[in-house]
Amino acid sequence: MDSGNSRLTLTDLIAKLIDEIGPGHMASTAYDTAWVARLGGIDPDISNRALTWLTRNQLPDGSWGAPTPFYYHDRVICTLAAMIALSYRGQRQADRTQIEYGKLALERIIGGATGGLSSDPNGATVGFEMIAPTLVTEAERLGLIKSQGGRILGRISVLRNKKLAYLRDNMINRNVTLAFSAEMAGGDGKHMLDIETLQEKNGSVGVSPSATAYFATYIKQGDEAALKYLHGSMKPDGGFPNVAPFDVFEIAWALWNLSFIPEVRKNEKLKPHLEFLSNAWAPGRGVGFAAEYSVKDSDDTGLVYDTLMRFGIEKDIESVLLYEEKNHFRCFDLEANPSISANIHVLGALGQAGLDQSHPSFHKVVRYLQKARGTYPFWVDKWHSSAYYATAHAIIACAGLANELVEDSIKWILNTQNGDGSWGTYIKTAEETAYALQALWVWNEKAAKVPKSAIQRGAQWLTENLENPYPPLWIGKCLYSPHLVVRSAIISALALAG
Repeated sequence: MDSGNSRLTLTDLIAKLIDEIGPGHMASTAYDTAWVARLGGIDPDISNRALTWLTRNQLPDGSWGAPTPFYYHDRVICTLAAMIALSYRGQRQADRTQIEYGKLALERIIGGATGGLSSDPNGATVGFEMIAPTLVTEAERLGLIKSQGGRILGRISVLRNKKLAYLRDNMINRNVTLAFSAEMAGGDGKHMLDIETLQEKNGSVGVSPSATAYFATYIKQGDEAALKYLHGSMKPDGGFPNVAPFDVFEIAWALWNLSFIPEVRKNEKLKPHLEFLSNAWAPGRGVGFAAEYSVKDSDDTGLVYDTLMRFGIEKDIESVLLYEEKNHFRCFDLEANPSISANIHVLGALGQAGLDQSHPSFHKVVRYLQKARGTYPFWVDKWHSSAYYATAHAIIACAGLANELVEDSIKWILNTQNGDGSWGTYIKTAEETAYALQALWVWNEKAAKVPKSAIQRGAQWLTENLENPYPPLWIGKCLYSPHLVVRSAIISALALAG
């Protein structure tokens, strides 16, 4: 929040949030900005601004990516993309110096990343096994890195081939999730792209600035619709976000967080946002993370269903059940591994529809989550780097319906609270503290009492740290932070604790 927010009342903060939510608020990312920087001979304006952003946002260790947390996949993707862009477009000695620092940083990252890059696939950034081999090949050709061969980045190409096998004889078009990572086709994989059906109505490819920049640079050079989309997506600092727009996602998550506050549910200013979500819903298919994105998914569909029901708007539960598989609910078609939070949000939707453990679909998700958790008292999902996000949402979905699944999770949240009242995986964060408080409050209301002191200490710390930056904990093609979604969780937690 900005510096003036500490002087606003909770009512003011809620009103400000409702006025601001909409197309999606996200800071610039090094990965997407690097792809736009390649457009020099096609659109010098946005290319030069993107290049300037890159030169100003190299991290002290020489890499690019999220300053914190340190995340192997994020740093590798961002650093490779930035060095390649600077190699093509950098003209000054300072640019060449930054490339040299980037080389050293990348070598250090790769040297310590054997475990980090090849462990649980849920830890990978979106499309990493598709994008990294393409960038590595390009960086090798440019002489930026040594031949990877049997090293970890070379071995990841095997995962890329496995994912491509899911396509079978189909090509990548706007109805396939791989369009979001279309740049993974590189210079020699254009045959995988169904070029005439790849773009969305807004000119983007997968509502992704990086995929769209690749398209306008190498597939349809100077495509007018693609460039118009990129100009509209540029941030004031000259950089580009990981996805734009993400209106359904921002509005739905923000309203879901606010729905826990009884007086907010009656706020007339929410009507346009609720109507937007309702109109974005496609019967029998649900929604995607953006209204202009062709691909639908169970994560957004489940949470939008849950949110609309909380405000008295009912949609067809069949759109949620459409994603049911033998042992879980898929998030996207052709996905290599299931999403834990998607199944959690499906569970929340089924609960809102009046189903419980006596219903086979509800029970199926409970069994899946039990197995996915293993011996741990928490969950970590592939869309968020913090266990507090998935675990808190699981507690909220299960409270009063499947208490036995999350009883140990409540104990884990209580036991991992810091002495000053905060929570955090890498560092203490307002976002994770908010999730923990939401979960404790819902559990206290619907299942069993929790120590009031834990909630009070958490709320006190949160009140004192409203202005702290929100580190990018969400996982896209690189790490990002949906600022207003995070702010809505913090406001919700403070209102509940108060």
